[in-house]
Amino acid sequence: MILFSKRRTKRDAALFYFRPAWKKPILVAFIFDTVFVFVSRIVADFPMNRTHFYDLHKQLGAKVIPFAGFDMPVNYSKGILAEHNAVRTAVGMFDVSHMGEVEIRGADALAFIQHITINDASKLTHGKAQYSAMCYDNGGIVDDLLVYHCGDHYMLVINASNIEKDIDWMKQHTSGFHDLELKNVSDEVSLLAVQGPKSITTLQKLTTAHLADVPYYSFVMGTLAGVEMILSRTGYTGEIGFELYFKGNHYASATVWNAIMDAGSEFGIEPIGLGARDTLRLEKGYCLYGNDIDQTTHPLEAGLGWITKLSKENFVGKDVLVKAKEVGVGRKLVGMQLQQEKIIPRPHYKVFANGQHTGEITSGSISPVLNKGIALGYVNSEQSQLGTIVHIEVRGKEYPAEVVKLPFV
Repeated sequence: MILFSKRRTKRDAALFYFRPAWKKPILVAFIFDTVFVFVSRIVADFPMNRTHFYDLHKQLGAKVIPFAGFDMPVNYSKGILAEHNAVRTAVGMFDVSHMGEVEIRGADALAFIQHITINDASKLTHGKAQYSAMCYDNGGIVDDLLVYHCGDHYMLVINASNIEKDIDWMKQHTSGFHDLELKNVSDEVSLLAVQGPKSITTLQKLTTAHLADVPYYSFVMGTLAGVEMILSRTGYTGEIGFELYFKGNHYASATVWNAIMDAGSEFGIEPIGLGARDTLRLEKGYCLYGNDIDQTTHPLEAGLGWITKLSKENFVGKDVLVKAKEVGVGRKLVGMQLQQEKIIPRPHYKVFANGQHTGEITSGSISPVLNKGIALGYVNSEQSQLGTIVHIEVRGKEYPAEVVKLPFV
């Protein structure tokens, strides 16, 4: 039996102002899943969904934009730089309830997950999570995701802009799995990410679960602020933190949000929007689907060989990936750091080496920590070695950048 609840997703983009250390406003284009479209037209043509935290975002002065079918906060009143620094030095909280959750049950649940994902889910035990990806037959990436072993079932956490596409793709691969139930519970689940050096101290005030004892990529079931939830030691910032999955109405969501904000007040907790979420993940070299990985890239060239378990039994895309491993990849995703200040690398900017076009930028911004431009991008394998100097074309002029080891910070 396969159960799905429909939820609209959109492919959106947004522009916002980022003030780096020299205080000059710089317009940064964050292209989340497609080419730029006017936000005003999106709002007019496509009514957006809203998470249970929408009213709280507005009360806190959030700048709200359409993203993946939802009205989501891109930043709050203090701005992206303050939010970024709060997570790096103290604690911040993100509403990421737009993410998708799919429960997988039945005797064939594990076999199905093994078939559609590239990592080895058989290694999971109850209370463990795993970063993985799904690939098309040609090795291109359907989506990257988290797999949770919840005891009597599994939960897949997928990207917001891919929910409808991912579920359709999963349905196409259920043949032969007879005792299997897939249920899209995205509409039922709220998700908050509390990240930063003070995150555990903040959350520990609100739960009897021993959070410091929870290993990375593990989770416990518990109660926080009186609400039952999954407390998962995961995140997208590179800082210590937890992601909190729970069901409930607006009242329960507001209760959890306000309790965490109160508990973190002594540390200067800040609400964090999509803008800082992007700069935080970029500093750590984490891939963003739609920018750094998509259906045109495969895991080995994207630096995801560590989650690609070619030794396990057949899975979708395995034959192509085995061959790619044998012959080697022609291009690689690398980190690049601009050598000149105030130059912002942006997606689709061309990269040159020795006067020849060698690739392009997939994600780029100014690093608030380094105060320099940083980028992820694909270059020919010959130019992927650490220390290689490439040149990024910005408005017709080339600027030198060094291929550096990830993470940037």
